[in-house]
Amino acid sequence: MPPKKKGADEVKVRLGRPGNNVKMGIVGLPNVGKSSFFNALCKMSVPAENFPFCTIDPTVSRVEVPDERFEWLCEHWKPASKVPAFLTVTDIAGLVKGASRGEGLGNAFLSHIFAVDGIFHMVRLFDSEDITHVEGSIDPVRDIEIISSELRIKDMEKIYKELQNIENKRTKLSKEEEYQKQLYRTLIDQLEEGTDVRFGEWKATDVEYLNPLGLLTAKPLIFLLNMSKKDFIRKKNKHLAKVHKHISEKYPGSQMIPFSVELEQEFIDNETTNEQMEEFAKENNGARSQMPKIIWSGYKSLELFHYFTGGKDEVKCWTIREGTKAPQAAGVIHTDFERGFIMAEVMNFDDFKEHGSELAVKGAGKLRQQGKEYVVADGDIIHFKFNVTAKKK
Repeated sequence: MPPKKKGADEVKVRLGRPGNNVKMGIVGLPNVGKSSFFNALCKMSVPAENFPFCTIDPTVSRVEVPDERFEWLCEHWKPASKVPAFLTVTDIAGLVKGASRGEGLGNAFLSHIFAVDGIFHMVRLFDSEDITHVEGSIDPVRDIEIISSELRIKDMEKIYKELQNIENKRTKLSKEEEYQKQLYRTLIDQLEEGTDVRFGEWKATDVEYLNPLGLLTAKPLIFLLNMSKKDFIRKKNKHLAKVHKHISEKYPGSQMIPFSVELEQEFIDNETTNEQMEEFAKENNGARSQMPKIIWSGYKSLELFHYFTGGKDEVKCWTIREGTKAPQAAGVIHTDFERGFIMAEVMNFDDFKEHGSELAVKGAGKLRQQGKEYVVADGDIIHFKFNVTAKKK
């Protein structure tokens, strides 16, 4: 594709794959708490032995996205079927220094990261004589850079190949190929300087070339700072200030979530209720589970949200990306809904909660009929009208 004309770059574009079927991956060095976190997050059992390569194949699970609006709708309609929103999470085995060169089965693990759309980077801030550290000491800033540099190296390898394919051509390069060549050289320079792709100032045209590459450092990134139970409750850790400073300067805008896998496991094992969680928080300096925050952060980092369909038969969340228009949102339910789209009857959740029924919302003048250009909003309650008469093209 040739470079776009002036004005084309004003269209909002995003780094990453298009579509709604996107997922987060958990990465980090061995023995930082990744698989234990995954166990707590998904209430599943995956290997979590004290050995660097115990998780060779990634473990994938769908995690329910907590949403009080969904709970309220289920309580209101008392449906036969309840289908919440989910976040797909992949547990990827621990990377080590040299992974991009194949150290510790690293190349296989890096390929698993290519398959996800966002990254939870687990960082170890806790000391333990029982749990070894692959580098021999606890240094979170060093650990962050080991992982990040391996991801950058892998990205550079991929871009070099693309660049060589263009430069090795014997025929005169087209305008499109010249544009790509300059873009790839800019990418390599940036990565060699230690700056991730996500922090570049890319035009829409650039992004159209970047997205098919699936670059690791272009993916949304959330740092999970794994502390001991004691440190998390007292809100103090000797590494925390240094880690916060490093991430703020090197990865500006990236979210950091301090938490304790040790404490989360206790909550899961004890089947802690919401009431018990609140009581625990009162007695322990406000400390409570961070799982809802982590799940929502992953969900939002992928620019996901959901709308609702509901009634006595079923209440269901339908996950879509930000900016999705009504016909495409309808297509998530069934392709015929998109193909034969007529209109969407839309209620805002807060309006429905306030008035208590669709009829009352309509009576208040807040039931809206929206057409093909309507951009669906988070928490919309929608009934689609469609009619499929023509054959599929």
